[in-house]
Amino acid sequence: MSWITDDWKLKILALGLAALMLGAVAFSQNPPTSKTFTKSIDYSSLPSNLIIINPPARTTVTVTGVADLIGSVTSSSVVASVDLSKATPGPNVNANLVAKSLVTGVSVQNPVVPIALNIDQRAKIQLTVTVRTPNVVPGWEVNQQATYAQCPNNPCSVQFDGPVSWETNLKAYVDFTNPIQFTTDDVPTQPVVLEQNGAPLDLTRPTLPKASLDITTVAIHIEAKTGTTTRQVVLIDSPPVNPPPNCYHVTGIAVDPVAVVLTGTPDALAGITTITLPAVDLSGHTSNTTFQTAIPVPAGVTASVAKAKVTYSISYNPACATPSP
Repeated sequence: MSWITDDWKLKILALGLAALMLGAVAFSQNPPTSKTFTKSIDYSSLPSNLIIINPPARTTVTVTGVADLIGSVTSSSVVASVDLSKATPGPNVNANLVAKSLVTGVSVQNPVVPIALNIDQRAKIQLTVTVRTPNVVPGWEVNQQATYAQCPNNPCSVQFDGPVSWETNLKAYVDFTNPIQFTTDDVPTQPVVLEQNGAPLDLTRPTLPKASLDITTVAIHIEAKTGTTTRQVVLIDSPPVNPPPNCYHVTGIAVDPVAVVLTGTPDALAGITTITLPAVDLSGHTSNTTFQTAIPVPAGVTASVAKAKVTYSISYNPACATPSP
């Protein structure tokens, strides 16, 4: 057995070198490599009274390992998550994004990445739905007492579930933009819109969990009627039924007021630009005289004054010669 023990140090060295050479050959055939995936972020254990505004949805994860292992790694072999069990509200809340490989022998580069999250309180509020009618045709007016939204709640209201910061001065509307020129109309489905401080609130903006309305469409009932309008018109005197006596003539006419304001429906006022006063009889008048005349208006129309004064200036005509006896 001396051949085994003879030069044992050299034999151990040779054995080690052989192992190193074998490893080098194996290493050259299966070198280390890497692969990069884009992963959805899993947010876990968020308290029910909190909500994340605009949370990062995806992250990039790079894994490393020997070629044989990396070749079999897929996106489903990697997870990226954020544990929010101890989260508190704030605009820049620190959290750790942790990436893990599910394959033994494959590791993740930068397995822990700090991120900042906008976390708000979460609450539910009830909002009464108001019907808006921005396109009312001139001459019509909406009966606000008889125009309303219809939904399971009475009066109609919807529940918003989302960030508390979105709920200050938040209002719910339903808009009917068709021209209002009818007495009644019923619309079975109309979308509910939200506005905060007069600006539209975009519910597609990402939050976690998703901000939402419990009712997104409602029915609406609209009632309208023909409204009243006003118009100023000029008063015009009519030629007298009979003129003044012979040798007298009219030298001036004054109408007071010169114009009046008419009030009525647009249809009733259509085409009225002047009002002609009733004719008077001047056959018995040889000097200035004033008449109180009723102002004639169509049915359904009222005038700002009921009567007008028409003053006729009457003078003797010197050119009218009296025949000699």
